Amino acid sequence: MYLKENLKLLRKRRKRSQEDVAKSLLLTRSAYNSYENGVAEPGIQILIRLSEFFQINIDKLIRIDLNLVGEMQLSQLEKGFDLDLSGTRLRVLATTVNSNNEENIELVPVKAKAGYATGYADPDYIKTLPAFNLPFLSANRKYRSFPISGDSMPPVSDGAFVTGEYIQDWNMVRNGHPYIVVTQDDGIVFKVLYNRVEEDGTFLLCSTNPGYAPYTVKVSEILEVWKFVNYINPKFEEPKATESDDIGPAIRMIQREIGLIKDKVKNIEEKI
Repeated sequence: MYLKENLKLLRKRRKRSQEDVAKSLLLTRSAYNSYENGVAEPGIQILIRLSEFFQINIDKLIRIDLNLVGEMQLSQLEKGFDLDLSGTRLRVLATTVNSNNEENIELVPVKAKAGYATGYADPDYIKTLPAFNLPFLSANRKYRSFPISGDSMPPVSDGAFVTGEYIQDWNMVRNGHPYIVVTQDDGIVFKVLYNRVEEDGTFLLCSTNPGYAPYTVKVSEILEVWKFVNYINPKFEEPKATESDDIGPAIRMIQREIGLIKDKVKNIEEKI
């Protein structure tokens, strides 16, 4: 439980003294001090007053260490928004359907990529995205295609479009599998994920290109998670030379030289 840590954090963010907060809550300073220092536990009525004063719901006030929550998410919590800090909250996904009332696969164009993190939950924004269908994908699941930039995830190259399946419960993310992750700060990223939600409320994001270092992202900073399904690469990638390709010509040259030597030996033997 994190009540005492959260009370201290929230009070200091408001630049209020214990005396000020106690008066606002109709408590004595010593009573409030005992809650903030963990000496005593408040009853339900006091918890309700604390929740209303700090504008944080009781569950998060008690069970979530707000010191680990990002500034943007904490500010939204203080404004009364209810954020998902565990990855299990039911999310309402903005989507579109075709004339047969079947789910479309919306495609986020490169030009719209920068605005997706702010418009992802806006039905009007989602309606502006191009849409298509793929008959080999399940009609009972939700898919969306995203543009990929950079060289951090080979064999998916810069300029490719990756299609993902929407993940409602982030606790179901499987370690070592590729996912599209949407965050407010980084926008759309494509990475291999490792699930640390139960341990410390984070995901470890890794690239398949070893030149890029792994990094962690808090669940509270994530907007959407999509499981990799397939990708479309608009570029024709030239096959890379393998080690066998490199030594092949050398072997053939050696074989020709051996053949010439054999011919010379044969000519010498015939003369003898």
